[in-house]
Amino acid sequence: MPSPDPHDDTSCDYEQFEKEQLIQDRDAGSVDMADLDDGTAQYIVSELIDADIVTPVPEDRVLVHEPSSTAFGSTMQLAVFHRGWTAGRGADVDDE
Repeated sequence: MPSPDPHDDTSCDYEQFEKEQLIQDRDAGSVDMADLDDGTAQYIVSELIDADIVTPVPEDRVLVHEPSSTAFGSTMQLAVFHRGWTAGRGADVDDE
């Protein structure tokens, strides 16, 4: 049985291709938070409250993200979390 020709070995090519695909997938899945300021975060949270996605709990001073049952002490944290959570689920953040 003849030995394989080392010039025909493409395993390194496939490894490099997979690495590039993983990088592209990670970039596509990331959510840009650079445009998120306090005003935008408050707007997002108020929209989420109106849509019954977030429940304010005044006595505990927290906002509960109902789909994940996670409580937040600030609107910024909640807005960032919701954007990431929505992107991770494959939904469009702007639909809310």
